[in-house]
Amino acid sequence: MPKSFWLLIVGMTVNVAGASLLWPLNTIYIHGELGKSLALAGVALMFNAGAAIAGNLIGGSLFDRIGGYKAILAGVFLCTIAAGMLIFLHSWWFYIVFLVVLGFGSGMVRPSMFALAGSVWPEGGRKAFNAIYVAQNFGVAVGAAAGGWIASFSFQSVFMVNMVMYAVFFSIAFFGFRRFDDASESALAVGKPQAKAEGIRDRTRFTALIIVSTVFFLCWMAYVQWQSTISAYTQEIGISLNQYSLLWSVNGALIVLGQPLVAFVVKKVRLPKSQMTVGISIFIVAMAVAASAGGFAGFLTAMIILTFGEMLVWPAVPTVAHELAPKGRAGFYQGFVNSMKTAGKMAGPPVGGIIADFYGMSALFSLFIVVFGLAIVAALLYDRPLKRSRAETEAVPPW
Repeated sequence: MPKSFWLLIVGMTVNVAGASLLWPLNTIYIHGELGKSLALAGVALMFNAGAAIAGNLIGGSLFDRIGGYKAILAGVFLCTIAAGMLIFLHSWWFYIVFLVVLGFGSGMVRPSMFALAGSVWPEGGRKAFNAIYVAQNFGVAVGAAAGGWIASFSFQSVFMVNMVMYAVFFSIAFFGFRRFDDASESALAVGKPQAKAEGIRDRTRFTALIIVSTVFFLCWMAYVQWQSTISAYTQEIGISLNQYSLLWSVNGALIVLGQPLVAFVVKKVRLPKSQMTVGISIFIVAMAVAASAGGFAGFLTAMIILTFGEMLVWPAVPTVAHELAPKGRAGFYQGFVNSMKTAGKMAGPPVGGIIADFYGMSALFSLFIVVFGLAIVAALLYDRPLKRSRAETEAVPPW
């Protein structure tokens, strides 16, 4: 791993640690402190995710046009301002407004960080995206643990520390990321997308991208229940805030410590398609365990299983997007897959909130086991257009 890439790792860790102070507690704050229903909490998170979708697409396109440095600075600046305003204004309507700004700003940052991973360390391949993923989740472990502990004193303190962390990341990006523009400009200089040597058309690549992005959408729609309806449900059955935050700390710690095991599994399955299908199957097992859990030990077991599933699925999708992207379109392709991920996070809370409010948690767990099953089908089909295009190209006579 090149030394310059470590700065990207540090920046991602700080950024996610700051965001993780707040995002696991959003539903708890809206439901418990502001006195709103789970359905309304889901709507608020839906607005946040909708803004992030727009940020993903705009941030990815900006990476291709002006480079990652400026795109990241713009997104982090918005997050810092919104987080600062939450310190003073966090009633129901203000909370929604600033959640939207935070969603848009963080959405702008994410595709540029992943696209930079591919351009700063191009020879790293899957290792580059996995390193960003590990840094992201190390930040989750630190931020979530700190967020639960700080929230046990006051949510006001959570808002203050959140703003400080965004300001620190802005400083890191401002002084350290400028050098990365040279790497991203190599992608900008290529110009219009061109078909690669194996003869796969850009339209076919984009079709495959849509299918693999559907995997991201379905998996995140189910996974986000752990941050929304399941988080509130754990409070109802007597699991404390500190214990709930500990679940995410275990999640982040396992992602860092479990890398040797994941590397072994990846060598065995090799293809990203197999990696995704194995991971999603593990998701199904985790959801089934959570459905039967009655206390902290059960949810801890489910979280451990869930973590091994995400270690296979989450790095695989941006890796596939990077491999599919025509030259000069890396930012847009990363923005697209991240927007579909965010769309899943947007759809998940209101759907989960409505199911939980009207039909109960048993119905919710059953529904999302089915959703994971559909994701497996999409993962098995995403490369069909690529195989068909290769076959058609090879069938054409060279004359």
